[in-house]
Amino acid sequence: MTVLPAFLDAHIHLCLIDPSTLLAGGIGRVLDLGGLRGDETNGLPETAYANQFLTAPGGYPARRSWAQPGSVATVATSAEAAAAVDRQALAGASVVKITLNSVAGPVLADDVLAAVVARARERRLPVVAHAEGVGQALRAFTAGVDIYAHTPFSERLDDDLVEAMAARMSWISTLDIHGWGTPTDDFTRASDNLARFHAAGGHVLYGTDLGNGPLPVGLNRREIEALLAAGLSPDAVIAALTSTGGLEWAWDRVTVIPGPRPSDPAAFVDWICTARARAATEVKEDL
Repeated sequence: MTVLPAFLDAHIHLCLIDPSTLLAGGIGRVLDLGGLRGDETNGLPETAYANQFLTAPGGYPARRSWAQPGSVATVATSAEAAAAVDRQALAGASVVKITLNSVAGPVLADDVLAAVVARARERRLPVVAHAEGVGQALRAFTAGVDIYAHTPFSERLDDDLVEAMAARMSWISTLDIHGWGTPTDDFTRASDNLARFHAAGGHVLYGTDLGNGPLPVGLNRREIEALLAAGLSPDAVIAALTSTGGLEWAWDRVTVIPGPRPSDPAAFVDWICTARARAATEVKEDL
């Protein structure tokens, strides 16, 4: 068997899924990017949280039916922004999640956005941005955001901008949410942006936005295939899956795949999709 660091899905919403089959599906770590933190229980992946969404008054996702009561913090001033970051830190958040979705409503003003990033730096918390709408990815980058919750999909980013982003950012893939196997224009734009970001040396994290539409609870074959189609090698896909995302983990779990990795690249997806996450102590006893 092949034993790897626990696979990370860097974008899920635990409140919107039944997570009980994540381990059997190969996912040993998850980053919950929006949803109030619950009590961790045995049999679930190692979990890091963003806790509340930080957004402008009336901004996304405040009006969405799926947003838990209390899961959205609206901030209108720099002082409110700093206080909101403090609340996330006190709640045990590992990252700060902001939304800049101009398609769905108001977005954070530049000074408020800067205040969020500055306070998060003081708290040593990475800032993750949902950037949607023309110009929002650039705004997030200019403000110093660390991670995109989604590969930018609203527009084709300029090559020079992509290269600048690749020098200091991480992008979470989430390609399959754009059509769930039936590619849309957003899928095409996102795949093109990701291909150029990866080619420029950008850090790609595997993530699915699990809870958003008909996605499998576990490794998503379509997401892996989309990453390969965007130019990631099998080695790069494994790196995207096993990255720590810059976060600290307990390393209680590993991901196990039956048999050795096939030499034939065409067999890679079939092989990796047989992965299962297990307790590290159990696997050590088996070896």
